[in-house]
Amino acid sequence: MTGETDEPASILTSEEPAEIPPGVEAVEAAIGHRFSNGELLRVALTHRSYSNERGEEENYERLEFLGDAVLGLVTSHWLFDRYPARAEGDLAKLKSFLVSAPALSRVAEEVGIGALLLLGVGERRSGGHAKASILADALEAVFGAVYLDGGLEAARAVIHPILERTVGERSRSLHTDAKTVLQEQAQARGWGLPVYRLADESGPDHRKRFTVECVVEGEEAGRAEGRSKKAAEQRAAAAALARLDLGPGDA
Repeated sequence: MTGETDEPASILTSEEPAEIPPGVEAVEAAIGHRFSNGELLRVALTHRSYSNERGEEENYERLEFLGDAVLGLVTSHWLFDRYPARAEGDLAKLKSFLVSAPALSRVAEEVGIGALLLLGVGERRSGGHAKASILADALEAVFGAVYLDGGLEAARAVIHPILERTVGERSRSLHTDAKTVLQEQAQARGWGLPVYRLADESGPDHRKRFTVECVVEGEEAGRAEGRSKKAAEQRAAAAALARLDLGPGDA
């Protein structure tokens, strides 16, 4: 008995390096990691719908599981070092934003993952290449693939620049587009989208004042005035962020 089985070896544990699939060099350049085992990246870009259609077992779900853990560890350590004066609650909120599906899906779009996803016919026709949930999952799978290919230091080298960029964008958005930030925070927590209601309108036509209330999960979370409905909504969203303590603070 040799102990061998008839089952094919998984590419995730194979020591044989695979040729890097065509068309992924741009993603490698964008994330700053060149794969020794290119097959890992191919699997990270393979959706279950694609593997099911071809009777294959490998898709990105196991790599996503691993990548989620790697991302959590690297992000927690990065936040711990970067913000030595922040309390645990603040760090937890910022981490929640950084690893949320909206934040990850934007990064996935930026590095070109959507265009390279291997999807089944139905998923492809329904716009799977642009679905935030699929993009976020695939990016986590890529993180898992990087970890298997190069270890924790390689994963850090890929994830740290993404965290820096995302925090910077988040800080700018907090001051310029509170509505978007509030929507992202609500989605990250599984809440419904914020609702804005005109509560009052006063003053002459040339000097109108609008009062808007922002409703989150069925309750008023913020109220503000503005010279326009748009300005009042932004201020109401900012008030809701402050009241609900959803903003991670200045980067």
